[in-house]
Amino acid sequence: MGKWLRQPMLSVLLLLSWLLLVEDFTSPGHWLFALVLALVIPRLLHGWWQPAPRIKSWSALLLFVWRTLIDIVLGNIQVAKMALGPQQQLQPGFIEYHTKLNNDLAIFMLMSAISLAPGSVSTCFNRANKRIEIHLLHVEDQQQAQEDIRQRYEQLLQQVFV
Repeated sequence: MGKWLRQPMLSVLLLLSWLLLVEDFTSPGHWLFALVLALVIPRLLHGWWQPAPRIKSWSALLLFVWRTLIDIVLGNIQVAKMALGPQQQLQPGFIEYHTKLNNDLAIFMLMSAISLAPGSVSTCFNRANKRIEIHLLHVEDQQQAQEDIRQRYEQLLQQVFV
């Protein structure tokens, strides 16, 4: 079975994507075609992709996703307050964040979480020294901003991947 399911998550994604695309979950023909796509496409693309990273802690991954979603909602409220308030009080700035993550997907997820949270964006990643440049709409204390990123996102991502 492992020979046919080289990328099980991709296979499930392809199967569900096809069924959503045709908007028909009841037709056996669509299920059969979706199953063929889900088995054949990952097999054809196998040599082009790196192996998917192993997830060490699914609960940490779910907590990371939940925390990111909550930060997006709360960040929108906070940015709206800043935008509607006195502009002179804003202190935009850049900070550099040194990550301890080694996994490319984990670094991507960290940078995505930072960029998806309103009021912050990852602008650059230096692979040589593993530094992320981040622009913040309002930053009073750079060390505190770095520590918030470490505690809210990076520590969870360290638990997620093997």
